[in-house]
Amino acid sequence: MDLPPLFCPLESAVHPRVAVVEERATRWITESGMCATEEERAWAVASHSADFFSRFAPDAQDQDRLLAAALWVYWGFAFDDARCDRGPLSRRPAEFNVLAGQVQRACEAVTATGEDRFVGALQDIVGRFRALCPAPQVRRFAHAHRAWLSGVAWQVGNHAAGRMPDLDDFLAMRLLSSGGEPTFALLELANGIEVPGGEMHRPAVRALTEMAIMVAALDNDRHSLVKESVRDQADQNIYTVLMKHRALTLPQAVEEANALRDRVLLRFLRLHDQVRPAAGEDLARYLQGLRYGIRGNNEWGLRVPRYLSRGHWPDEWEDLTVTWADRPSDSRPGPVAGAPSVAWWWDPDLA
Repeated sequence: MDLPPLFCPLESAVHPRVAVVEERATRWITESGMCATEEERAWAVASHSADFFSRFAPDAQDQDRLLAAALWVYWGFAFDDARCDRGPLSRRPAEFNVLAGQVQRACEAVTATGEDRFVGALQDIVGRFRALCPAPQVRRFAHAHRAWLSGVAWQVGNHAAGRMPDLDDFLAMRLLSSGGEPTFALLELANGIEVPGGEMHRPAVRALTEMAIMVAALDNDRHSLVKESVRDQADQNIYTVLMKHRALTLPQAVEEANALRDRVLLRFLRLHDQVRPAAGEDLARYLQGLRYGIRGNNEWGLRVPRYLSRGHWPDEWEDLTVTWADRPSDSRPGPVAGAPSVAWWWDPDLA
């Protein structure tokens, strides 16, 4: 089916050293031991995660920091494919939770051990973080990493039970399971900034972070819709949730999901413009990273083989022209109906 163009009036940029970072990352993937087969390695490389994160941090001054951030994204996609969305653990919550605990401890402690092939690769990446970045940045990333794994555990539990969450539960779960928490936490690591706790933990900044995660997560559901439908892998996404609980056809669910997404993006833009003028230098760079991330996730996701390839092996990267919508599909103010867990984003006192 044809999907409507996306509304995304945000800045586009990519790091000038992206090709060098991608070349270094490709060598690391081969040497890391996290891929069990050549097919897995091909899909990991074809995620083009260096391009992905070079769009989040186009102004990063330290190439090694940018590489370390991109390596985690490569690792995250590979782990997601092998242990979360597909593979035997995707329907075995008890076994997945054991692995998630081991993986998380490997993220937190240099002395932690684990037999899974993804553990050693993760420790190498986090070791780079520790060598390059102040401890508070690494700790923030570890907390975000734990949030991601908790969301995946929620998703795996739903899958095993044959449970389709309602809209509110889905949005709360997707905030975590999408991987947006650790991905946006990498902005500090890659850019060499450290947002003071008093600014980072302001409700308005937290709301902006969550809204950026949500927009990107819903956009990823859109990017993967056709591929998952062809492969009969569509389980929990915004479209299946709306079709199940609101008795919509797929075209109707696409229209409603697009409207929900645009309303969140509009609220993000308005709140950002209220918060940015008084932000300190590092917070301002973080907020700009949220903007770059939303836009870059789309520029990457609309062209990457991860979402476009339908066979067992990834196709070549295509430099496709992206068409954008001139206006939002829904500009109504106020919270989204049926989603109280995110209604606080529209609190008028946030700014």
